[in-house]
Amino acid sequence: MDTMNTNTNNSSKNVLNSDVEIKGNIRFSGELAFDGKLDGEIHTDGLLTLGDGAVINGNINAQSVVVRGKVNGNINAKEKIDIKSKAELFGDIRAVKLVIEEGVTYVGKTEVNPNKVSPAPPPPRPTEIPKGPELAKAGGR
Repeated sequence: MDTMNTNTNNSSKNVLNSDVEIKGNIRFSGELAFDGKLDGEIHTDGLLTLGDGAVINGNINAQSVVVRGKVNGNINAKEKIDIKSKAELFGDIRAVKLVIEEGVTYVGKTEVNPNKVSPAPPPPRPTEIPKGPELAKAGGR
């Protein structure tokens, strides 16, 4: 089984305990508490909570992620990444909001963009900015 699909309504919570080992990808909606081992990727528009015993070798794409275990891969969250103390994360993270508690081991690049704005181009050089009467002419055209 390459991909595990858990399609339920957004109010349900799915649990995969520490005795679960998966080689493949996981896709789900709603909420998943995962405390097992995964060699593969996780894709969801919901909330992923990785327990203390979770070991993930692969990328995570989710709405929000809470990390308590170990992740060796990149995490991309549309909303929030919350990394709890004693978690280990080796990979890049990207989110709108980020919380990292004291005691976390983290190696990677971080992109936090609370305003969801793409990077702005550099401002024009001062010689390119119209001044005085030129500004009135530029605005009148």
